[in-house]
Amino acid sequence: MKFLKNFNNNAALVVDDQDVEWIVIGNGVGFGKHQGDQIDDQKIQRRFVATLKQNVDIDAFQDLKPQSFVITTKVVHLVEPLLKVSFSDYQYFVLADHIDFALKRANDGIDVDNGTVRWEVKKLFPKEFHAASQAVDLINVTADVILPKSEVVFMTYHFINAGSDGSKLQETIKITKLISGIIDIVQYQYQMHLDPESFNYNRFIAHLRALMVQRVSRSNGTGSELDQSLLQLMQVKYAHAYATVERIDTFLQSKAGWRLEPDDKVYLTLHIWRVTHRQKSE
Repeated sequence: MKFLKNFNNNAALVVDDQDVEWIVIGNGVGFGKHQGDQIDDQKIQRRFVATLKQNVDIDAFQDLKPQSFVITTKVVHLVEPLLKVSFSDYQYFVLADHIDFALKRANDGIDVDNGTVRWEVKKLFPKEFHAASQAVDLINVTADVILPKSEVVFMTYHFINAGSDGSKLQETIKITKLISGIIDIVQYQYQMHLDPESFNYNRFIAHLRALMVQRVSRSNGTGSELDQSLLQLMQVKYAHAYATVERIDTFLQSKAGWRLEPDDKVYLTLHIWRVTHRQKSE
C-alpha cells in the first residue's frame, strides 16, 4: 500500500495495487510519510475501504486525536469477544468519534448524566452494560481521566448497535426507550416486578428488540395474514396477557406511529404470559 494523505500520525489515506483507496489505522502508521511512500503493513491495526466516505466525511479523521484511535482499538478488542459482535468500519469510526468527544467533555468537566436512563439501560441490556462498564474503566486507565457514569450508558448504546445488524445509534436509543415503556406497561398490568436475570425475561427482551428493529426498518406493517381463530384463541385463553398487548399497541401508536400486526399480537401475548407466569418457577 502506498501513502496518499495523512490524517494524523495514526490514521492515513493509502492506495493498494488495485488502485483501491483505504483509510488505515495504526500506531505511527502515517508518521513521516510522503505521498507514494510504502506503508508498513505491520503497523496497520484496522483498515477501512475509502467508500466509508459515503457515510461520513473521511476528512473528519484528521480532527480526531491519535490517542482516540489507540483507545478505540483497545475497546473494540475488549468488547468483540465479550459480546460476540463485530464492529463494522462505520461503527468503529462512530465509536472513535464518540470516545474522542467524551475525552474532551471529561477534560472540560461536562456531564450529561441521567440516572433513570442508566438504570433502565442496565436492566434491559445487562451484558452490553457490563461490557460498557469495563470499556469505561479501560478508557479511564489508558487516558488517565475519570469519565462520568453517563458514559457507560452511551457506550452501551454503541455496543447494542454493533450487534443490531446495522441499526443506527439514534434508532437504538429509540428502541431502548420503547422497550422500557413496554416493560413498564407489563409490570403495571400485572402489578409485579419482572426478574431481569430470568431466562424468560431475556427471551422477552430479545423478541422485543427483534420486533423493534424490524419496525424501524420499515414504515408500515407487512399486513401478514394470520388465522383469525388463533387470535381469538389468544383473547380467550390468555385474556390478561392479550389485554396487555392491546395497551402496548396503543402505546406504540402514540410514541412511534406503529400498529401491531395480528401475528405480532399473538407472539407478544405468549411472551407476556410466559415472562409473568414462569419466572417464579425458574
